[in-house]
Amino acid sequence: MKDRIEDFQKTKDFLVCVDSDGCAMDTMDIKHKVAFGPEAVNTWELHHIKDHFLEVWNDINLYTKTRGINRFKGVVATFAALEKEGIEMPDISSFKKWAETTSELSAPSLQREIDKTNDEQLKKALQWSNAVNHAIETKLAGSDKPVEGAKEGLEAANNVANVAIVSSANGAAVLDEWTRHELAVHVDVMLGQEAGTKAYCIQEMKKFDFDNTHVLMVGDAPGDLDAANKNGVLYYPILVGKEKFSWDRFKNEALAKFIDGAFAGEYQQQLIKEFNDNLK
Repeated sequence: MKDRIEDFQKTKDFLVCVDSDGCAMDTMDIKHKVAFGPEAVNTWELHHIKDHFLEVWNDINLYTKTRGINRFKGVVATFAALEKEGIEMPDISSFKKWAETTSELSAPSLQREIDKTNDEQLKKALQWSNAVNHAIETKLAGSDKPVEGAKEGLEAANNVANVAIVSSANGAAVLDEWTRHELAVHVDVMLGQEAGTKAYCIQEMKKFDFDNTHVLMVGDAPGDLDAANKNGVLYYPILVGKEKFSWDRFKNEALAKFIDGAFAGEYQQQLIKEFNDNLK
């Protein structure tokens, strides 16, 4: 499967962009509970507040309107929330500055900044990110699976539209998961965190002469909706806790409305309200 925007070849008039973790792959909760949060505790030596840290981490990354936030921004947001409670946290000020100013929130981008600055806080953040990837590869091997209904939804989408994975997850992990579970056969290009932000990827994909009303972002997190809004394209939500219902509705109802031009307007607003109401 192609994994660079410039290698994509347009073959249809419509484009469906799909997020991976928590949207098409049932991997989001377990990755945060087994890898992301626990490895942050280990890296920054937070064992004395482990239970509360993990509670706040999961709330920010899984159950509220920051669900699906980039991993590096997730660290910054969690530390900030705990500091607001009056808990003394390790200094991550230079890492925070990088996370707020970099044009590419990825490990390679972080490594390039380390090469320039030799900053210890950035080294620790990269150490954490690498530990997360290792934990996902070793502790979660064989535990990933597609969201129920996603494969059928992707197949239906690819029959009438080009399909692009647009994910903030590690690209190699996404490619591995989608290939092993035979979802990749219904995808034309795979864009992980290394390709740029979701908003940037959609923007670049639109340059293949897709009209705004012919582009649909399918996602489970506010960041997916934000990426769609920034590009003036349509959004279909996969509701947390109602994933199978969401994919079934996508295949049986929403996809036809998208192709027929009946998606924008009242139907879109109904979906977005439902999406927002479903998150804390």
